Amino acid sequence: MRTTLDLPDNTFRALKAEAALRGFKLKELVTQLLESGLAASRPIPPRSRSPLPVVRPATGEVHPAISNAGIEKILASEDV
Repeated sequence: MRTTLDLPDNTFRALKAEAALRGFKLKELVTQLLESGLAASRPIPPRSRSPLPVVRPATGEVHPAISNAGIEKILASEDV
């Protein structure tokens, strides 16, 4: 597939010289370098989420985590 790359002049000259030293065409060297770079790249680990804070009243008692369904149930019982 054809594509156009916008490279700095120094980078292009270095690529062209390296291709000549290795006896490659510029296209072959760029392909090889891109493939090795892609193979060496590591997947980015997913960001870990910070744990939710523990809410404690002044008594120091820990409240258990409540699901959305539990919250809805509490709110519905207060509406009655």
